[in-house]
Amino acid sequence: MSQVFKQVWRELEQERLRAEKALAGRQAFLYGKLPEVKEIDDKMAEIGLSIAKLVLRPNFGDGVDELRRQSEELSNRRKELLYDNGYDDAFFDEVFGCAECKDTGMVSDRQRCLCVRRRVINKYYEMSNLGKVLERENFDTFNLNYYSDVVDITRGVSPRDNMSRIYNISTKFVENFDARFENLLMYGSTGLGKTFLSNCIAKELLDAGKTVLYTTAGQLFKIVENQRFGRGDDEKGSAYLDLVTEVDLLIIDDLGTEFSTVVTTSELFGYINTRLLNEKSTIISTNLDPRDFEEQYSDRITSRLFGTYVHLGFFGDDIRLAMKYGAN
Repeated sequence: MSQVFKQVWRELEQERLRAEKALAGRQAFLYGKLPEVKEIDDKMAEIGLSIAKLVLRPNFGDGVDELRRQSEELSNRRKELLYDNGYDDAFFDEVFGCAECKDTGMVSDRQRCLCVRRRVINKYYEMSNLGKVLERENFDTFNLNYYSDVVDITRGVSPRDNMSRIYNISTKFVENFDARFENLLMYGSTGLGKTFLSNCIAKELLDAGKTVLYTTAGQLFKIVENQRFGRGDDEKGSAYLDLVTEVDLLIIDDLGTEFSTVVTTSELFGYINTRLLNEKSTIISTNLDPRDFEEQYSDRITSRLFGTYVHLGFFGDDIRLAMKYGAN
């Protein structure tokens, strides 16, 4: 298990211990105020034990049915008592950070809770310092005025109108994320907002509870090679690469700026293809022109990207100075 996973489990254990202490305190308070609730809880515990013993015997049906009927009556009476005194079942559940797994990290003996994945992803975001970036780069701060409204003669559209179209496609990508499987390929020169727009999408999906992993192509391929040749932290690298295939949205930034090898190119195809087969969305941004792809990557990668991704071409002047000093 990687250090990140270990840290997440330690945090969950600490939170669970605090929650259990808080739960005991709430129970003691409620039992003191409503003694009948404690009597009901004790009786329901006895019935549960009796049912467990009976099901081990042959022909247990009638006795178990009667005990279950009694348990249901007690449960209804308990709810009435809580409701009449201004409480509900959430009085106990609210002490846990995650009501689904009650801060255990597991929803069954073999299935991790979604909250664990979210925590792990957030740890990687913290490591990459992207969390602070998303405070600045999101749909609320996106400004079309940074882009020129002068029509590009060769394209028949202005950079601003082009970005308006891309912006709308990006917001629809978020809105339809659960209903429609899509992938985005953003290409164009540096300083045109590809990374900014990817971050806008990332923030919206993270806020919606989705798992998102951002990585540069260089960072990803460095981990791939370290794993392949036994360099670095094997557990951490392995956990990271598992996330590459598992997260709801993978963002690979700056594809084409890395030093690619046969190994990294092969792994890149594997990740792209696996995510396509599993219908896991991917956003790839690159400074490469579509015509340059086949020179750097295999035909298989090129066909996947240009055959199954929505193409978003960015053009115009570098907007970084305009963003720094404000739009006109």
